Amino acid sequence: MAVLTSPDRRVTRRPVAAQTATRRSLVAEWFAHPDADFYLVLAPAVLLLVVGIMEVLSASSVYAYVHTQDAYYFVKRQAVFLVVGAVAAFGITRLSAARLRAISWVGLAGVFVLELLTFTPLGVGVNGNRNWVQLGTSFLQLQPSELAKLVLIVWGADVFARKHRGKLLADTRHILVPFLPVTAVFILMVAVQGDLGTALLLAMIAVAMLWFAGAPWKTLGLLFVVAGVGVLTLVATSANRMSRIFGFLNQNADQLGTNQQPIRAMYALATGGWWGLGLGASRQKWGGLVEAHTDYILAVVGEELGLVGVLVVFALFVTLGVAGFRIALRSTDKFSQWAAAGVTVWIMAQALVNILVVFRLLPVVGVTLPFMSYGGSSLVASMCGLGVLLACARREPEALRLHARRRDPGFSAVLGSWR
Repeated sequence: MAVLTSPDRRVTRRPVAAQTATRRSLVAEWFAHPDADFYLVLAPAVLLLVVGIMEVLSASSVYAYVHTQDAYYFVKRQAVFLVVGAVAAFGITRLSAARLRAISWVGLAGVFVLELLTFTPLGVGVNGNRNWVQLGTSFLQLQPSELAKLVLIVWGADVFARKHRGKLLADTRHILVPFLPVTAVFILMVAVQGDLGTALLLAMIAVAMLWFAGAPWKTLGLLFVVAGVGVLTLVATSANRMSRIFGFLNQNADQLGTNQQPIRAMYALATGGWWGLGLGASRQKWGGLVEAHTDYILAVVGEELGLVGVLVVFALFVTLGVAGFRIALRSTDKFSQWAAAGVTVWIMAQALVNILVVFRLLPVVGVTLPFMSYGGSSLVASMCGLGVLLACARREPEALRLHARRRDPGFSAVLGSWR
């Protein structure tokens, strides 16, 4: 269709259908690009980290000033851990598969030792859970169970990849041993520490990894039954956990005790409306919502940035999850497949549990929101998991071939070692 604009010039406009088809083809071409998964993981993770550091500053300022006379106390610590996590993530992306797999065994042993230290005088109790290790100053206080999520995934991926190469995974016993006993030891230690939420996440990760490795449904069903009995036992033998369950079942009871945090979180979400009160304008952070900068940071996001802000956070996590599973599906070596899938399950499951708790769809279990909640161990562990995802994305076959053609020394050097 031609449109006359002047006596000597014509402008040709393409039909709307053709323009739409072109846009769609461009989008499809972009998603098919060898580096698409890398940026589909990196971009939402960076945005979540940016929103998280802003909300930690806002949500923690009042609490920090009251307890330390420094309104920036928590955000400064979070910034330090953010830098540490970024350096660690970048380092992981530069590792070959062989080195990453070897480091997972060392990491497994190291985290096991740290878990044992929680039962010594070096162990520190926080909110009734003795799951921290004090190493020197108060700044070096680690939560080994956060690191356990990552090392169990990478170590498990290595174990399963070795067994797959030896054609042993057809036997259920080889699927279960040694992965299940080792994971069970870690879950038991975390449960004894009193951290039921993290123990449940470790159990979810273990079941997911076994399913990826091909464990039969009967075996998985039996594990679900055993885990269910264990959870019921731990809940029934703890007055604190029972009070949380009863508070969840009767959400209007004990509004100044068990249900105070969940109710205040709902107040924050309701007050935010569509567009929120504005960044830094939260009211619940002034004492009503004590855990505003940790487990309930999403409530502050809803109060300050509104429903739109919460939906943006949801969209970023969904994008990250889809990209993580795309990496697993597009990888050709089993280690990359299982490592990428395991890390994706961990991040998505932890985010889902935290979101459901904030929206009062689950009892309070004390699980942080990945990349956003305050907490050095959680942030560094999540960013190391991000590094594993990015490393797997960089070693997708098409990405390796693309960067080898470009003569990128970093990609060319790992081309042989990753395989």
